[in-house]
Amino acid sequence: FRLPPQISQTIAPPFTPMSQTIPSPPTPISDYSSTPPPHPNPPCQTIALPTPMSQTIAPSPNLQILQHIPGASEEEREVRRAGERTDGRGLPQATRVRDGSRWVFMTMVGVACVGGILMATMTIVCLRRHTNRLASEKLGLGPEGGSVTHQEYQDLCRQHMGSRGLFERGTDTSRVSSVSSQFSDAPQPSDAPQPSPSSHSSTSSWCEEPAQTNMDISTGHMILAYMEDHLKNKDRLLKEWEALCSYQAEPSTMSVAQSDTNLKKNRCPDSVPYDHSRVKMKAENNPSRTDYINASTIIEHDPRMPTYIATQGPLSHTIADFWQMVWENGCTVIVMMTALVEDGEKQCDRYWPDEGSSLYHIYEVNLVSEHIWCNDFLVRSFYLKNVQTQETRTLTQFHFLSWPAQGIPTSTRTLLDFRRKVNKCYRGRSCPIIVHCSDGTGRTGTYILIDMVLNRMAKGVKEIDIAATLEHVRDQRPGMVRTKEQFEFALTAVAEEVNAILKALPQ
Repeated sequence: FRLPPQISQTIAPPFTPMSQTIPSPPTPISDYSSTPPPHPNPPCQTIALPTPMSQTIAPSPNLQILQHIPGASEEEREVRRAGERTDGRGLPQATRVRDGSRWVFMTMVGVACVGGILMATMTIVCLRRHTNRLASEKLGLGPEGGSVTHQEYQDLCRQHMGSRGLFERGTDTSRVSSVSSQFSDAPQPSDAPQPSPSSHSSTSSWCEEPAQTNMDISTGHMILAYMEDHLKNKDRLLKEWEALCSYQAEPSTMSVAQSDTNLKKNRCPDSVPYDHSRVKMKAENNPSRTDYINASTIIEHDPRMPTYIATQGPLSHTIADFWQMVWENGCTVIVMMTALVEDGEKQCDRYWPDEGSSLYHIYEVNLVSEHIWCNDFLVRSFYLKNVQTQETRTLTQFHFLSWPAQGIPTSTRTLLDFRRKVNKCYRGRSCPIIVHCSDGTGRTGTYILIDMVLNRMAKGVKEIDIAATLEHVRDQRPGMVRTKEQFEFALTAVAEEVNAILKALPQ
């Protein structure tokens, strides 16, 4: 028999999901009596869909109904959760998580790059400072620079200058006549490029001083003929040098310098000042309560106003004396003609700070700058302070590098260029120029002789006698210009400068 319609509706499932569930077949009537009555909500069969399809099917209301059906299986609930994990474009949220990880990774890479750049910059800065310190020590400028030879000292300076670049001189080399090219120790061709004396300018100062002179043409040619005759006639030059060696100054007492108290302040026992021309300091301001220092005043024409102070290179225990002399005489220019160490032998103790400032008794010395002007000399600027009076001054040191202790420079040109730079800085001042080498006689005397003769020529003096000028200098300090080679070098330098002056004068 057939069941009434109400009963058949009760047995049928409440809904049939088209793509996910299929109801079980109804129980045959023949077996109705032998089987228990059907469950009010018969179980449904689930058909599993392929994975791509299950990820792209949009959530359906039927899935929410399955959530609340007591007989819904775990697979049906998983289908619902998979549908909820998809966004409106059907893309899993895991994709967005992967994009976020990429941005975090890129940020970390950027931070690492910036950190690497900073570390590299700091490393470069540290290496450059370390290299500069090592170079200073090798130059004999640092506290450990005590074993470098003179040649190494020059080579290191040249390498330092070469790293800054070379410039060509802006001067006409035809100004050097056959006189200078014939008698100079190191003649140079006119077409050879020369490094500029300054790394800041490509214009040489070769014609600075010759353009400012009162010497007339006739006097210049007369002096040039005199120099040429002396340089060509070697016998005459030798006789003149022998006469100079036999010259005895009067007065010539040196009792103060040779006293037992002051002997330890002399670098060389045979290079000491005369009593009448020695520099006297204020004993009350001196740490050893003495007025002695191995230094001599050199007067050109006015006894009340010395032009130079010739002195030895300071010893370690006389550095405070040196700065006291600089302060009390109001000096603003120091000319240093020696390296600190030559051929393993100390020529002069370092009397300025390596960097920053140093205190020598009551004088505080600050190193303001150090500039390698060219291959052959460098320039330092100092700030000097008297800590008792709180007064301050500035001064400049010109350090010539190319004059060995036993010998002469390879060329007069470098020394003449050096002298122009010194005089350009000193121009307009009335204080004495401090000139020193190691013992304060050989190289110091040669530089003073050249400078004094050329200054007289620039002032328009009609008669120039270099031998008589040297005697005048030796009257004030013994042993000035030690060798015949140094005297000949002085003649050559004067001849070359006279020729440059004549070329600069209007014809």
